[in-house]
Amino acid sequence: MKWIDLTHIMRNRLPVYPGDSEMELVQTNELAKDGYCNHQLTVNMHTGTHIDGPMHLIPSDRYISDFPLDTFIGKGTLIHAAGMSQIDYKEEYEDFIQEGTILILYTGHSSYFGEDNYFSEHPTLTKAFAELLVRKKIKLIGMDTPSPDKHPFEIHKYLFENQVLIAENLTNLDRLLSAKSFEIIALPLFIHADSSIARIIARVEE
Repeated sequence: MKWIDLTHIMRNRLPVYPGDSEMELVQTNELAKDGYCNHQLTVNMHTGTHIDGPMHLIPSDRYISDFPLDTFIGKGTLIHAAGMSQIDYKEEYEDFIQEGTILILYTGHSSYFGEDNYFSEHPTLTKAFAELLVRKKIKLIGMDTPSPDKHPFEIHKYLFENQVLIAENLTNLDRLLSAKSFEIIALPLFIHADSSIARIIARVEE
């Protein structure tokens, strides 16, 4: 077994979705001067690698902290979607995607993280593909892009209405391409919020 980190490191001024508040990670105390070291993080829950919950875009009283832990842990399934501008339904996915798994989409788009086109030119999902995820009772879909769709975010809303969570801004997904099988552990903060920054890792069988 080996472990692969699928998370962008949290650092000062991490790129944020256009219109979101900037994040700030600063050292507020120094050991030599204050006798202890401390850092302060100011961040919205959609910065860097994070998990979106339904409250983000649809009427809901369910905070991310209300979801059971097993929502965020499970067998992973990887779809190789590099080079596609739109990820659409394929009949072969019916057998390939197992019910109740965590689906990971590798598009290669994370290579643009930090560049302007990362947020403006990312691949999107079709409604037919999203309907497949709902039929398969996918717990969570994770992708190396900032969003499964664009304004007015109909795919987001459809998945949320069917209790499918969305993990965005993953990285290192290319390292899963040769894996025989893998498990995803995608833990949000235990926080009373619509969504959460997260540490997402894969436990891989080589």
